[in-house]
Amino acid sequence: MQNLRTRVLLALLASIIASGTVFFRLVEGWSWLDSYFFTVVTLSTVGYGNLVPATALGKIGTTVFIITGLGIFAAAIQHFAVITIKKREHHGRHLINEDPPEQAETDATETDQLRD
Repeated sequence: MQNLRTRVLLALLASIIASGTVFFRLVEGWSWLDSYFFTVVTLSTVGYGNLVPATALGKIGTTVFIITGLGIFAAAIQHFAVITIKKREHHGRHLINEDPPEQAETDATETDQLRD
């Protein structure tokens, strides 16, 4: 289930970036690189401001793009953050459970001796 959701989010993210790039290329007449750059900068909410849609259709398309794209972008970031946190928790438990009991007792004894 987790793998399917990851694939769906990546596919949605790739499709929104591709469609935004094509849209700005056709509507605004920007180069492919500028269109892609504007798409990614807008989705990530950075907004440098060096490219701004000049046409009415470009401005309306940008607002629709922001509303739909930002939701997909935020969902993808949240999903990957949860995966990362779960992996760290699992790794942390693995590290804690690897210490043999006698090593934990030795460490505690050494800590007590250092305090004295």
